[in-house]
Amino acid sequence: MTAVTVQIVLDGAPHALPASTTLAALVAALGHRPEAVGTAVNGVFVARGHRHDHALQDGDAVVLFQPITGG
Repeated sequence: MTAVTVQIVLDGAPHALPASTTLAALVAALGHRPEAVGTAVNGVFVARGHRHDHALQDGDAVVLFQPITGG
């Protein structure tokens, strides 16, 4: 039997999602513009262009953060 949901830790708090949710889908579901947030899964930065390829797994720790730009 395939899991219907997975449990992740989102910014330090438990969060349930449908199984096979991608990181891009999570960012969109939370109402963020893709370019407005940085993302990391299990302590590893995930670039915006790779979020569609990154399916979240049970137990993943996801952090959303404001990207810092400057010169």
